[in-house]
Amino acid sequence: MDLSKEELKNAHDTMEMWEEDVLTRYPEPKEKAKEDFRNYDDPARDTVREFYKMNHIYQTYDFVRSKEDQYLSLTKKEMTLWDAVEFLNTLVDDSDPDTDLDQTQHLLQTSEAIRADGHPDWFVLTGFLHDLGKVLCLYGEPQWAVVGDTFPVGCKHSDKIVYSEYFSDNPDSTHEIYSDKMGIYSENCGLDNVHMSWGHDEYIYHIMKDYLPEEGLYMLRYHSFYSQHREKAYDHLMNKHDHKLFEWVDKFNQYDLYSKAATPPDVKALRPYYEDLASKFLPDILKF
Repeated sequence: MDLSKEELKNAHDTMEMWEEDVLTRYPEPKEKAKEDFRNYDDPARDTVREFYKMNHIYQTYDFVRSKEDQYLSLTKKEMTLWDAVEFLNTLVDDSDPDTDLDQTQHLLQTSEAIRADGHPDWFVLTGFLHDLGKVLCLYGEPQWAVVGDTFPVGCKHSDKIVYSEYFSDNPDSTHEIYSDKMGIYSENCGLDNVHMSWGHDEYIYHIMKDYLPEEGLYMLRYHSFYSQHREKAYDHLMNKHDHKLFEWVDKFNQYDLYSKAATPPDVKALRPYYEDLASKFLPDILKF
């Protein structure tokens, strides 16, 4: 479906506010001063809270399963990687006063920081791909079903999840099974058996699951799972394999959060490199 210019701007603004809120909650290890981050006035903070209120009320187990059924057949579109990136670029609105970066430049900032540190090709490509699942916005999905911190559904919500108080209005919080600590799962069952809240992380994981190393797939699938990789709130669901792979999620997280630079990357100059890199791992046409 085609979104109006106002809807596209609202989608972009919501993404920006969520990402900046994450930075505020999890500043760089060197403890960057609070004034160095973008400061919100009270209305903007209210907008972040309202976003999480909607997210926490409506991300139920049944909702997640319905979205898995709707999207994971990957029959929405067929595109080349660069067509998909340019499709996502339509989220940027020229009237937005806060940024002049399109989505390609945002993705390249992450991947170029990874490349500069000498990481393997698949790691660099994962950085370039990690937010591509946000094309969900362009299908008309509400923002609370595209971005935001992710968390398991089908079991008790951890109080380590940001704005966890809003889960009190989620039907699952009083469900006989879903409100239990283990819920539908068993101790240390492994995250591959766990249903995560619906959003761009889960979507891009399924698009790429046949093409990237497992380390990269964990980065894609869990890069917004802050209640675990920052708070260790769901150790009881993870197995030893998950903990080993989360070492890579932690490595990636630094680039995801702290790679923004004042000078935008030169997309035209970098495109041939990334087209060649993608050809090593991905088919010519991707299913979305």
